[in-house]
Amino acid sequence: MFYEVIPGREVGRIEGALTYFYNGALLPGTVVEIMVGRKKASGVVVKKVAQPEFKCKPIGRILYSKPLPMHLIKTAKWISEYYLAPVSACMGMMLPVGVLKQRRGRKTEQMFGKNNVTGPVASSSPKIFAKQEILGVPLRTHHPSPVHDRLDSAPLRTHQLLPVHDEFMPIPLNPHQKNALKGLQEAVGATKLLHGVTGSGKTNIYLTMAVNALKRQKSVVLLVPEIALTGQLVRVFQEVFGDRITLIHSRQTEAERHQIFDSLLFTEEPQIVIGPRSALFAPLDNLGLIIIDEEHESTYFQENPPRYSAVRVASFMANELKCDCILGSATPMVADYYIAKERGTLISLTKKAKTEAVKPKIQIIDFKNRDEFRKNRYFSDKLLAAVASNLENGRQSLIFHNRRGSAPLTICENCGNELVCPNCFLPLTLHADNYVLQCHTCGFSEKVPSGCPKCGHPELIHKGFGTKLLENELSRLFPKARVMRFDADNKKGEDLSAVYAAVRDGEVDILVGTQTLAKGLDLPRLATVGVVAADTGLMLPDFAAEEKVFQLLTQVIGRVGRGHIGEAEVFIQTYRPEHPVLSFAVDEDYEGFSEYLLKSRRRGGFPPYKYVMVLTITLKTESLVVKKVQEAARKLRADKRFLVSPPMPAFHERTAKGYTWEIIVRSSSRKALLLAARGLDKNFRVTLDPPSLL
Repeated sequence: MFYEVIPGREVGRIEGALTYFYNGALLPGTVVEIMVGRKKASGVVVKKVAQPEFKCKPIGRILYSKPLPMHLIKTAKWISEYYLAPVSACMGMMLPVGVLKQRRGRKTEQMFGKNNVTGPVASSSPKIFAKQEILGVPLRTHHPSPVHDRLDSAPLRTHQLLPVHDEFMPIPLNPHQKNALKGLQEAVGATKLLHGVTGSGKTNIYLTMAVNALKRQKSVVLLVPEIALTGQLVRVFQEVFGDRITLIHSRQTEAERHQIFDSLLFTEEPQIVIGPRSALFAPLDNLGLIIIDEEHESTYFQENPPRYSAVRVASFMANELKCDCILGSATPMVADYYIAKERGTLISLTKKAKTEAVKPKIQIIDFKNRDEFRKNRYFSDKLLAAVASNLENGRQSLIFHNRRGSAPLTICENCGNELVCPNCFLPLTLHADNYVLQCHTCGFSEKVPSGCPKCGHPELIHKGFGTKLLENELSRLFPKARVMRFDADNKKGEDLSAVYAAVRDGEVDILVGTQTLAKGLDLPRLATVGVVAADTGLMLPDFAAEEKVFQLLTQVIGRVGRGHIGEAEVFIQTYRPEHPVLSFAVDEDYEGFSEYLLKSRRRGGFPPYKYVMVLTITLKTESLVVKKVQEAARKLRADKRFLVSPPMPAFHERTAKGYTWEIIVRSSSRKALLLAARGLDKNFRVTLDPPSLL
């Protein structure tokens, strides 16, 4: 018999399925071993076909007796067509890395038979907080979830689960949450947007919908931006669902990922899978609910090939499966908000869950007014006074600045030479704690030279400031305070959830960090938030710049005023106090902000009014790159349906790979963009629907 098989990896210039023969019947979705050239590869059987005229290679081993769920096969094909990606690369995302390896002790048929379910459960923190602390309401007290000291998978176990109908108590909801839940249940369409202000209790709605799905014998996928930074949400789900939780995350080994894939493929019991965007491809054949928390996060867009948006892919899957896809956020993408509003699938949750929650006192401080900065050049006098008061009263302060390191620019005061990365040709950032210059794009680092590499002058000037400098400055100003920095420079492998637990338990007085701090942290002792330079992101050449600043400010402001303590304060320092984005964030006016931004997007021809395609090309010779982009631009301009930008150097123009230029194309027809991209030089990288141009 002959079958079309899609390889699990790219095969040179070959696209689509290849034909093989096998002496036996194979179902669509069967994972097999095939030979591609002289190398072994995994593959997925698509369909049975008639014997072709050419000679075919045989299929080797059958890797799994149970086929992949059909919705994953359809999803791989859809991603390939929708994002112009090789179908083999898309199919490879549905399979675990190292799927061809024969690991010791793998007896999938015996281990994962009917009613035997694995529980690769992990706690994101060494401490499970009391349920009353997390939700403000009592939940079930039986069936506790295991606790581990690090974010990791528990050893594989088999056990008998309780019947779903007898296992879970209803999740208590306040009247506003009940109305929102009813709205989600009644809204027509698979994809629905839950716009809930910070602290409104979206988690309780997620829990209720997950319980209902399990009672229908349906599994649930919960996507989070990053598990290590959303430990609270994970803990809540573990407290309620215990051994039905399976975590997927980047710190798991290849063997652990393989083991989890096996367990989910063969289990017949409904499960809850929690993880980043890759968790969407968990092999669940009874998937009945998809939840995407913080749907606005850029981590849901995969920037490496195959490029795709997990939000869009989840929406496709939900339509295929005829199940709900819930997008939750306090600051949803404006394009998603517009579409949901137009379709009648927007559900708003505008009230805080805790009645004692109060809006913090917010002050905008003009950085240009030096009378406000008499004691320190980085922190206003009012902010320093609030930090000092918190130290006296046992409360915490959070200092936010969206730039890592100590100084983002190093130049020679004699000749003006700027020290840049030899790979990316971008400014190197000073990290004063170990006195090195580091590139935040490629990771290159070197010791700070004793003099200018160009002219030999001994004096180098470090300009600007980052979180490390602010941390040192605060330690100097408040020598008795416990100051901690929380950003992407935290040591690799450091358990960020443990860091968060220490902060939550009051072991830190002043927390300094970047946008990492804004992602859902609930700190009961936090009384003051200081945003050091609120307008930094507004200066970037990107249609999404204002949206990102609004989202960050809203999320940061939302860290206080949650009802844990009395009055809280927020200090926003800025060179542009009159900017409307700051006013919208201070007033918590998402509706006003969305109207403001949509007017700008309509004038500029950006989403949701136009589709965007970015064409990028990198070649060793700059003249050849310029020639290629100019040819492509002329060809594209011939089609009057397109708005074509002038060819321009990319934001990271020069790297070790050569010179990179790009063209931005906008159109009301996504289909036209796809057709145009297929006719371009194969050296062009195509990115469709990017969340940002940078």
